[in-house]
Amino acid sequence: MTGPRRPLRALVVDDSAYNRRTIAELLRALPDLEVVGKASDGDEALRFVAELRPDVITLDLEMPRMDGFTFLRLLMARTPTPVIVVSGYANKENVFRALELGALDFVAKPTRSVTSDLSTIQQELNEKVELVRHLSRLKPPRREPTVRLGARPRPSADVRPPSPSKVVVIAASTGGPSALVELFRYLPPNSDAAVLVAQHMPPRFTETFAQRLDRLGGLRVRQAVEHHALVRGEVWVCPGGRCMEVGADGQLVVVPAAPGDRYVPSADRLFASAARKFGDRCVGVVLTGMGDDGAAGARAIKEAGGYVLAESADTAVIYGMPQAAVRAGAVDETWPLGDLAQRLAALIR
Repeated sequence: MTGPRRPLRALVVDDSAYNRRTIAELLRALPDLEVVGKASDGDEALRFVAELRPDVITLDLEMPRMDGFTFLRLLMARTPTPVIVVSGYANKENVFRALELGALDFVAKPTRSVTSDLSTIQQELNEKVELVRHLSRLKPPRREPTVRLGARPRPSADVRPPSPSKVVVIAASTGGPSALVELFRYLPPNSDAAVLVAQHMPPRFTETFAQRLDRLGGLRVRQAVEHHALVRGEVWVCPGGRCMEVGADGQLVVVPAAPGDRYVPSADRLFASAARKFGDRCVGVVLTGMGDDGAAGARAIKEAGGYVLAESADTAVIYGMPQAAVRAGAVDETWPLGDLAQRLAALIR
């Protein structure tokens, strides 16, 4: 028999006294969790981390003296600890910077004040805290690929590239934003493939995320719109709260989530539709994330003659999605993220 779970120890970091108190109350209402400290800036938070050794930290990014970004850099260098960023919609760009610095995930505040829609925030906090429970240990930093592919000039906007000869479909969830940033740094801009991404992410954040990927250079990245043609060398990110499919005519279609969709966006729907249209010209990639989204879709790709890569447990923040695809017998190759990026680049160049 297993005994009761050890309570997780949480540290709340926010420069607003009211927000610190409110977030702490939301956390205390969660099962098996105790708030061991509250800090008003990054400098104080670092002292508390050394003294209290929390299991999880909620972090505001805009603070005086030492902001959340500096705190994250120092924390991950000294005492790596799971960090959940609490941020409003107005600061979407900051969220992705924080994820790239090592934050585990984020909770979206509906407004500048956490007093709005507290039940929604509490539910999201509960999901992220449960995620921390799944982490037996923090993963080491991702290995850099031995060869970095430099960004090359993109095609002129006046010259429309031809239709893709193949399509790459990518599934990602927890840990996905930073993994995708790493992946896209190494993909060749002269690819003959179109790339479609289903990243589990709240609405209103995916457009900013697509813009961040686009600034890496090389492939052009945009948030998908309702209905448009696929073009080689271009990347489309599914909007949060919607699903994305490849239609029978080869067009990309954004559709509402269906009642049976367990995950939104649904990687399974995207993968299966791409497999139907592209067959053996379809490449599936399953990155870090909780759950099993992408496993059924990866099987569809394999059955259609396509190829499937999965991120290994060495670099995945959460090995759930890649592991589910591996257990389904749908994965051809498993690699740490840096090596996976090089392998994918070779497949689509």
